[in-house]
Amino acid sequence: MEEITDSTFQSSVLEAEKPVAVDFWAPWCGPCRRFAPVLDEVGNELSEQVSIVKLNIDDNPEATSKYGILSIPTLVIFKGGKEVGRTVGLLNKEQLKERILAAIG
Repeated sequence: MEEITDSTFQSSVLEAEKPVAVDFWAPWCGPCRRFAPVLDEVGNELSEQVSIVKLNIDDNPEATSKYGILSIPTLVIFKGGKEVGRTVGLLNKEQLKERILAAIG
């Protein structure tokens, strides 16, 4: 899964041709670490429809603040440069797929 930063957010997310789900996380966050394998699986299964990327909130305060990330893990889904969905907390694989597919239409 690709790691993005404040400096690559514009090109990797907002200017991306296909929808992008951004996992706002931190290495010290236990739930984030448990969510990572689920994100990997869903990312592989939906790779034709959506890209899933990670953004470490500790190292990237600009995007974290801009999108109002107050708790993690938070997954924000973008399509055409606009936020189209958001989930906070852990989801199982089926819930995650359902939320992403609903958001990207």
